[in-house]
Parts: sequence; C-alpha cells; structure tokens
Amino acid sequence: GSGGRGEYMEQEEDWDRDLLLDPAWEKQQRKTFTAWCNSHLRKAGTQIENIEEDFRNGLKLMLLLEVISGERLPRPDKGKMRFHKIANVNKALDFIASKGVKLVSIGAEEIVDGNLKMTLGMIWTIILRFAIQDISVEETSAKEGLLLWCQRKTAPYRNVNVQNFHTSWKDGLALCALIHRHRPDLIDYAKLRKDDPVGNLNTAFEVAEKYLDIPKMLDAEDIVNTPKPDEKAVMTYVSCFYHAFAGAEQAETAANRICKVLAVNQENEKLMEEYEKLASELLEWIRRTVPWLENRVGEPSMSAMQRKLEDFRDYRRLHKPPRVQEKCQLEINFNTLQTKLRLSHRPAFMPSEGKLVSDIANAWRGLEQVEKGYEDWLLSEIRRLQRLQHLAEKFRQKASLHEAWTRGKEDMLSQRDYESASLQEVRALLRRHEAFESDLAAHQDRVEHIAALAQELNELDYHEAASVNSRCQAICDQWDSLGTLTQKRRDALERMEKLLETIDQLQLEFARRAAPFNNWLDGAVEDLQDVWLVHSVEETQSLLTAHEQFKATLPEADRERGAIMGIQAEIQKICQTYGLRPITTSPYISLSPQDINNKWDKIRKLVPSRDQTLQEELARQQMNERLRRQFAAQANAIGPWIQAKVEEVGRLAAGLIGSLEDQMAGLRQQEQNIINYKSNIDRLEGDHQLLQESLVFDNKHTVYSMEHIRVGWEQLLTSIARTINEVENQVLTRDAKGLSQEQLNEFRASFNHFDRVSRGPALWGKRLGSWWGLGTKPDKRNGMMEPDDFRACLISMGYDLGEVEFARIMTMVDPNAAGVVTFQAFIDFMTRETAETDTAEQVVASFKILAGDKKYITAEELRRELPAEQAEYCIRRMVPYKGSGAPAGALDYVAFSSALYGESDL
Repeated sequence: GSGGRGEYMEQEEDWDRDLLLDPAWEKQQRKTFTAWCNSHLRKAGTQIENIEEDFRNGLKLMLLLEVISGERLPRPDKGKMRFHKIANVNKALDFIASKGVKLVSIGAEEIVDGNLKMTLGMIWTIILRFAIQDISVEETSAKEGLLLWCQRKTAPYRNVNVQNFHTSWKDGLALCALIHRHRPDLIDYAKLRKDDPVGNLNTAFEVAEKYLDIPKMLDAEDIVNTPKPDEKAVMTYVSCFYHAFAGAEQAETAANRICKVLAVNQENEKLMEEYEKLASELLEWIRRTVPWLENRVGEPSMSAMQRKLEDFRDYRRLHKPPRVQEKCQLEINFNTLQTKLRLSHRPAFMPSEGKLVSDIANAWRGLEQVEKGYEDWLLSEIRRLQRLQHLAEKFRQKASLHEAWTRGKEDMLSQRDYESASLQEVRALLRRHEAFESDLAAHQDRVEHIAALAQELNELDYHEAASVNSRCQAICDQWDSLGTLTQKRRDALERMEKLLETIDQLQLEFARRAAPFNNWLDGAVEDLQDVWLVHSVEETQSLLTAHEQFKATLPEADRERGAIMGIQAEIQKICQTYGLRPITTSPYISLSPQDINNKWDKIRKLVPSRDQTLQEELARQQMNERLRRQFAAQANAIGPWIQAKVEEVGRLAAGLIGSLEDQMAGLRQQEQNIINYKSNIDRLEGDHQLLQESLVFDNKHTVYSMEHIRVGWEQLLTSIARTINEVENQVLTRDAKGLSQEQLNEFRASFNHFDRVSRGPALWGKRLGSWWGLGTKPDKRNGMMEPDDFRACLISMGYDLGEVEFARIMTMVDPNAAGVVTFQAFIDFMTRETAETDTAEQVVASFKILAGDKKYITAEELRRELPAEQAEYCIRRMVPYKGSGAPAGALDYVAFSSALYGESDL
C-alpha cells in the first residue's frame, strides 16, 4: 500500500545517509547480507562469494528474487555483454519496484559496475521488502512490528531489555532469550552471564545454525567491539528468527484450531453434564431444606431457641452461601453454554425435565420465601422468649432484692427490745420504726411491680410460671405479715413510750427533790462528823446549842425522805404492773434511794454519838477551867511576891541603907526567905504540868504564865546572888583601900546621880516587868553606867578629859569593851586614882630590897624570900632582864610591877 511504500521510502533515505557513515557497518552488512542471500540461494542449489561481484550480471539477483517471492521473473538475457547484464539487473529492479518499492539512487549501471554501497543498498531494500515488511504484530508492522515481537518474546527474561536493533543485542542475551523462548531445550538460559557477551553471541549463532537452519550472519567480536552495531545487519539476522519461529507457530496454530474445536465440544458436553449434576444436587438440597424451614414448633427456653437461631445462622452463613454460589454458577454455566453453542453454530442445550433454569428459580424462590417466613418466625419467637426472659430475670431480680430486704425483718419486728430500753432508746426505736415504715411504704411499689411481672409472665405462657407464682405468693403473704407486725410494733413502742415518759417524769421529780436533800444529808453527815477544837466551856456550850437546833430539824427531813422514797415506790409499782425490768438508775441523777437511806441511817447513828462526844467535851472543858482557876490563883500570888522581892533587893543594892554589914545581913535574910518560898514555885509547876497534859495553853484568869514565873524566879535568884557579891566586893575594897563608910557613901551617891536610868526604887520592878513582857522595855545595864554618864561624872569631879585620855581610862574601867562601867569598876578607878602611885613604887621598892638593891632579881632569890607558890608565879610572869651586867636567868622586876598595875612603864 501507499503507507508501506512511504515507510520504505523513509527507510531508503535512512540507508542513503548510512552509506556515508561507518566503514565497520559496511563490513558487517557485507557479511550479513551475503549470508542472508546464500540462505535463500542454497534452496536453488547455488550461492555467492562476493556480494559486489556475484550480482553484477543480474542472473543470481533474479534467481534470489524468484526464490524469495516464489514468482517467476522474465527470462534473463543470456549474453555476457554489459548491456545484457544491465538488462538483467533492470529486470530485477523492475520486479522489486513492482512489489511497491520505490528505488531511489539505485541504478543498474552501479550494480553492474560492482559499486558495493549501491549493491548493499539494493540487497537491504530486498530484505526490507520480502523479509521485514510483512511482519505484523498487534497493529504494528515491518521494523516496529519486528521490534515489538522481540520485546514480547524477551519480556520475561532478566537482563534483557530490547529497545532497538543495535546496542540492545550487544551482550547476546536477547538472541539467547529469543531461542530459549521458542526452544528452551536448546539453551540453558540460567547459566548465561551478562559479562560474557562474546560467549553468549557465539552460543546463539551456533545453536541457530545447527538447530534452526539460520546461517551465521554476524561476527561476535565485531558486535561487541563496535559501540553501535549496524542496525540493518542486526535487523536482517533477527528477521530470520522471526520467520523460523513464525512458521512453526503457524503449524501449531492449525493443530490448536483442531484441538480447540474438539475442546469446545468436550467442554460443552462437560458443562451440560455439570449443569445436570449441579441442578439435581441443588434441587435435592432445596427439597430437603424446605421442610426444616417450614417447621415452626417453638422451644420453651431461650437457649434452645438460640440454638435454632444458631442453626439458622449456620445455614445462612455456611450451608446456603455455597448453594447460592452453585445456583449462580449454574445460571452462569447455562448462559455460557448456550452462548458457546450459539457461537460454535451448535443447537441450544435443553436440560432434562424439571431442571430448567426456570424450575430451579421457582424452587429457589419457594426456598427463600419459606426461609424469610422462618427467619421472621425465629426472630419473633426469640423476641417473645427474650421478652419472657427479660421479664423472668426482672421478676427474679426484683424478687431477690425484695427477699434480701425483707430477710430478718419479721424477726426484727417481733423482737421485744423495747421492754429493756430507756425512754431515749424507745424514742430512738420509734424514730427508727418510723423510718422503717417509710421504707416499707416505699417498697409497696416493688411488691406491686413483682405481682404485675408474675401476671404478665402467666399471660405470655412462661414455661416456669408455676415457680414464679409460688414465689410471688410467698412474697405477698410475707408482705401482709410485715404490715401486721409493723402495726403491732408501733402500738407496743407508743405504749412503752407513754409508760417510760410517766416514769421519766417521776425520775425527774425524784432528782429534783433528792438532789437538794442529798446535799442536806451530806452537809449533815459532814457536820456530825466534823472535828472541833474548843478551848472553853462557852465554845463547847455553843456547839451543844447548834446540835440541839439540828436535831429539831430531823422530823421534817424524815418527812421529805419519805416523800422521795414514795416517788421511787411509785416507779417500782409501774414497773411491776407492766412487767418492766426494775429501774435502778436515773438519767437525771446518779443518786439511788438506797444511798439516801444509807446516809439517813448514818445520820441517825451519828446524832447520839455526837451528843455523847459533846457532853464529854463539856466535862473536859469544865475540868480545864478548874485547872486554869487553880493555876491562876497561885500565879497571881507568886508573881507579885517575886516582884516585891526584886524591888526589895534593888533597894538593898542601892547601898543607901546602913553600913555594908547591915546591907549584907538584910540580903542574907532575903536570900533565906526566897529559898523557903521555892515550894510554892514547885506546886505551881505541878498545876502547870496538869494544864499542859490537858493541852490548855491559855488562861484568861492571870497575866502570869509559867514561863513568866520561871523567868522572874530566876531573875530574883540571880539578883540576890549578884547583890550579895557586890556588897562582899565593896567590903573587900573598903578594907583593902582603907576607905571609910562615908567615902563609900559618897562614891555611891556620885554613881547613882549619874546612873540616871538606874536611879529610883522602881528599877528592879521595871527590869522584872521587861522579863515578863508585862511593862517596860528591857534595860541591859543592871546598875551600870554608860560611857557618856561616866564621862559627865569625871568632868564633875574636875578631870580635864580629852578623847585620848578618856579612851585610856575606858580601857581600864571596861577592859572587856562591854560598853558599861560597873559600880565596882568605878570604886576601883576612884580609889586607884588617889592611892596608886605609892602602891606601885612600894612594890618596886620591896622587890629592890629582896634583890639587894640590884635592878634585877634571880629565881633563887625569889624562891628564898617568897612562899613557893608566889615565887613560882613571879618566875613564870617576869620577863628576862635586858640591862647590861646581869647574869643568865636575871629577871626584870620593874616591868613585872608595871604589868601588875596595868601600866606600860613606871
């Protein structure tokens, strides 16, 4: 056609351009085209050796075209002249042109002249027209068809990717794949390696030549070493494979067609048999299944119905789906069979009687209808059982809840716990009972609901209705019982509350009256047992009066006690009447009637006991009063007697009455009188001991205590003894100093004048009063002159006294620093002041005589001249003589004499 010619025109132009390219391609084309021509010429019993020489006369060229085309060309010219050759070549070229190939630039002269390029171009045109143009694959032809055929055949092979007719063939795997695809017995493709292109190509060339009758048209090394192998050479060689295998495929196609016709027949027969078999089985299954689905006998239990549903579910999921598939397959097979029969021009299939598609469809519709009715019935029955099960479960749940709630309630309502309860506890029980009644009322709805559920279960013909009815009846009976018991308990609790309120009022009244009465009892017991400490008859009499007044209140108290006990008796009577447990304690007071009676009995015992104790105490106080008066009578006599004696002794001590001997005689007389009075003191001590033993420590009848009397008595004894001693010392001083009575009286007058506190006859009384605590402040001087009085006395006698001189005199008259000057010290000082110089000198002069006019004296001289006692006294007291010229043991009699008179130096 014109399209084909156009294609060849394009190819021809390609070829013209190629003539100018690579000389290596020229070499490949020469070899390939020569081998191709020989593969055809050998069929005519000839071949060529040199492609540009052997076609010059046109004879072998015409022969080649006849072999290829299978047609006869015009007879060749027999001559050997150039024009004969041109004519023959032109015949060949005309034949090529007659096949629709437009030859461009190729003339008979160039062929005859042996032009290689023109010759190769002509051969390529022949190859293209007769070996390639007729190739047709999937609407592509010629070169593209051949390429597509190669791609289709090599597609499954690894490492093969045919995209062209040059580089895609360099590694030899594409050629090997083409051979293996059609003849896998010739090549072990798995052992081929991409890195061995020469080996792969040679394997393909050798196998093709040996087994496929395709001569070797290419050189492996040339293809491998050329960057881009010649496309025309490769395409020529590959086209041989197409023609070799395409011929085999045509034979195979013919055989296949016969087999196909037979297979269609066999398959049709098989489909007919399968249809008959499947139709019989399906109709038999439907026949068996329909009665099962028509059975509408229900089951009593949900579990049994669920098993039916489970069976139906298995039927729908497991058994029916394969049958649906079979039915579908049956229809498909039937339709397919009829189509195949129609297409293969065979008569339509007619199934045996009753097995038509319409018969099966009718049977199937009947199945599905009864199935739908069965499913509806099943679901309806299950819903009914589900409803029943739900109601039964709800009934059981509500019944169980109710039974659990009522469990123990009858026992609780029947108990008589209120009989031993307090009012508060009964009120708490009532409140709890009221709460229970509310709870009971709230549960009325549940009981009604349970009864309604039981009724509905009966109406729905529940298979366990008998057990439901029995349980419902038990619940209703128990409910009635609970109502009766609840009312009885409320009545009992309210009755008990009224009784206990009455008792509570009585207990409150008991507490109101018993509490103050108990306080009175406690106070009375405390008063009756109270210990007292009285010191007089009057105090005891006061206690007795108070006790009599208390006894007068006892009858009234006993009446109050009786009233309180009456309240308790009333409480006990109520308890006995109504069978309550005896009430022994009160919520308002911890005090019991027994406690009150015990305390009352105690008071009754304590009253006479206290009577007796108070009488005994009165007798004891009266005895003590007698002892006080007895002691006071004596003390009031002895006290003034001692005071008078002290004053008397004081007057005697003042030294103004008679001579010293007269004073001494008076004092001795007084001393004897005092000693004789001692028995009165002893008798008073005896009375005092009796008072102390009776624990009497006060006495309003006398100001004199025993201690006063003792102190006064001791003072009197001390005063008389001291006064006698003073008089004795005055006698010694008078005699030693040679003083006259007048001098002594003068000294006494001066001393008394300046001893201002000591003056007066009341002196000793004051001193005694100070000891007894009855009058004046104590006076420590006792006939002694204070330093200021002594100084005034000395000044009055003409002494000129400075502070130092008075201090020196005070060390003489008060060597112990007592702060007072006694009358004796005063006489000593006054007499020493008048006679001391002569006496000191006389003592020194006397020692000087004994010492033989020496300034010292020895121990031997003292022992010889003086009595032993006096001699040893002097030796012990004298200090050693410190003057010169004295022997060892010499004593200083001058210092000794000075020391005797208290002087530091004579």
